[in-house]
Amino acid sequence: MELLLIRHAEPVRVAPGESGGDPVDPRLTERGRDQAERLADWYAAEPLDHIVSSPLRRALDTAAPLAARHGLEPAIVEGLVEYDANADHYIPVEELRETRDERWLAMVEGRWEEYGGEAPEVFRARIVPCVDAIVGRFPGARVAVVCHGGVVNVYAGHVLGLSRHLWFEPAYTSVTRVAASRRGDRSLLSLNETAHLIARRVT
Repeated sequence: MELLLIRHAEPVRVAPGESGGDPVDPRLTERGRDQAERLADWYAAEPLDHIVSSPLRRALDTAAPLAARHGLEPAIVEGLVEYDANADHYIPVEELRETRDERWLAMVEGRWEEYGGEAPEVFRARIVPCVDAIVGRFPGARVAVVCHGGVVNVYAGHVLGLSRHLWFEPAYTSVTRVAASRRGDRSLLSLNETAHLIARRVT
């Protein structure tokens, strides 16, 4: 079977303190909604058997146009949430990197717990079995899994045998393909596909 691991589109920025300390679950920005539509347009001609999504809004909002094009109802998998799902803020990773924010350094260095995240080892121990369970649930199918940058990093890194948890930066709505067999074989077919963000498919 084939997995299309899709990072969500661009979500709304939520600064620390804006949520009153509660976990944030932002929706997509206007640009994020356009990214999700471009994803759906581009992959409308590619057969999909199932669409699976993280329960977080940014993933569900990204999955919705793709699901509509294929006439599918996304199946929500709670275990696909990002490592910082309980954080009280959402700052885009590109902003953290550009400003050399301490949260960026903590993320790179694996100190995720300092800002409301899971420990990297705990996150990986949750994500790998969760994605493998999707493989077992849909044998022989092509399944789009709309999730998060950390999820894509950890599972693709697992397939490649990498020890680093965050080793590349998936673009918003990027597609990373994994071929998976019931015997447990896994192969990375592509990484970070983004053609749909540059051009629209001609029909």
